[in-house]
Amino acid sequence: MNILDSFTQEPRIAYFSMEIALRSEIPTYSGGLGVLAGDTLYSAADLELPMVAVTLVSRAGYFRQSIDQQGRQQEASDPWRPEDWAKPLDAKVALPIGGRMVWVSGWLYVLQGHMGNAQPVILLDTDLEENTPEDRHITDGLYGGDQAYRLKQEMVLGIGGVRLLQALGFAIREYHLNEGHSALLAVELLRRYRYPAEGLRPGESPYDVPRVREQCSFTTHTPVEAGHDRFSYELVQQVAGEPIALGVLKQLGGEDALNMTRLALNLSEYVNGVAKRHAEVSRGMFPGYRVHAVTNGVHPFTWTSEPFRKLYDKYIPGWCHEAELLMRADCCIGDAEIWEAHRQTKQRLIECVKAATGASLDPQRPILGFARRMTAYKRPDLLFADVQRLREIAAHHPFQIVIAGKAHPHDTRGKQLIEQLHAQARALGDAIPMFFLPGYDLAKAQCLVAGVDVWLNTPLRPLEASGTSGMKATFNGVPNLSVLDGWWVEGCIEGITGWAIGDSQEADNDTDAESLYRKLGDLVLPLYYKDRSRWIAVMKGAIAKNAAYFNSHRMMRRYATEAYIR
Repeated sequence: MNILDSFTQEPRIAYFSMEIALRSEIPTYSGGLGVLAGDTLYSAADLELPMVAVTLVSRAGYFRQSIDQQGRQQEASDPWRPEDWAKPLDAKVALPIGGRMVWVSGWLYVLQGHMGNAQPVILLDTDLEENTPEDRHITDGLYGGDQAYRLKQEMVLGIGGVRLLQALGFAIREYHLNEGHSALLAVELLRRYRYPAEGLRPGESPYDVPRVREQCSFTTHTPVEAGHDRFSYELVQQVAGEPIALGVLKQLGGEDALNMTRLALNLSEYVNGVAKRHAEVSRGMFPGYRVHAVTNGVHPFTWTSEPFRKLYDKYIPGWCHEAELLMRADCCIGDAEIWEAHRQTKQRLIECVKAATGASLDPQRPILGFARRMTAYKRPDLLFADVQRLREIAAHHPFQIVIAGKAHPHDTRGKQLIEQLHAQARALGDAIPMFFLPGYDLAKAQCLVAGVDVWLNTPLRPLEASGTSGMKATFNGVPNLSVLDGWWVEGCIEGITGWAIGDSQEADNDTDAESLYRKLGDLVLPLYYKDRSRWIAVMKGAIAKNAAYFNSHRMMRRYATEAYIR
């Protein structure tokens, strides 16, 4: 029996995502969406939940980031060789794209959980001899190219993915659409489930929409209308032809343009946002749809540093499988052991920063960490709104800053923000050591979220759908200092798990900056320097009240009972 046969013996949940973070050496992800998808699959492996993931091979990766002397982001191709990590699949399927038949095959990557369980991941690939040179590159670049290229990729993901699973012999009990990129999989199911023509009344749809809806669950991640993929019907007809009757497609995806989120909403029985606040925002954006809330989580084993893993293994056996057991951390682990685990983890970060930048951080000073996609709504510049105020705070309570993150190659404002951060680092060098880690990836993220003393997040409300970096920090006893948006609306217990910047209402930059400076200068840093036992109590609160809940095991159990078993 070959390895694929071991995964086709029972019905599985098919998890479709444009990007999935499998490991640092495989750059098939750009940021939070892909990292969440990876955590989802690792938790599914730990919980022995039968899934099969479908994504693109993205041979050219996202991009490799470097920073020049002026602080400007430079992008280079980040290719990888799927044959080094995955096995080629024998099956091939074809679909019409741009008036040609495009062949799709794939690679099998076996995701191995730390408990010995495995999940299959199918990496779709059009780099086949049967295809034209143009079509061979469809699955090359993650989020690259123009609208036509993006639509072709989404056709390969949704339509090609469904067909290849069938060709490989997978029995699928449920399809989970992770964001709207894969919405065309539901269109392919409509083509599969048609009513007999002789039984239709005039004007009646030939497609069994209820049957498709029953098989589909949809998770939306984007709380802003502009962030949802839209394609003109002129482009759709040029690239995809009419995968189903155009009138029906417009009814399901929107009259003016094909909105992939609306298409997924109309063809999914279960729909959820990724935090309670995000579900509320989504219901406002798409009135008439029932949007549940399943707040994101992160994979316990992946995001917990080795010193904290050993500590939890000693005092809270089973925490890795039942992360809710971490609620005992505040009463059964001693302060000295918590602090020693943090000291070791912080030292690893210091070594990581030195290796990347040549600079030395002071282990006695607190480190503020900020790392995420560099784009305007994340407001990485909010901390520097009043540089003089920041200098005054540092004069009384010295601190250090470590920042990381990539701007999309087409995001001019995001690139400008990276350049501005480097300018701030130069200007503040005499008062506040500040370092930017280039090439942010899974390995650097694991080091950074675990090793800082405070995790900072400053998005513009309500644009943070969930955010997961702060959750990762909590598994390492790192408190959050964050704007009340996304998951932090649920996770913040003031002074117990961390601190809130502002309140949950929309606010301008000045108001949020004032709140940030006040919390940092009057509460956070004085507590760090003057009351070690109370600081460790906040660290324990982050573990016991945040990590115990905001984990992907809890998230997957919710999906299993609410979305997959209906």
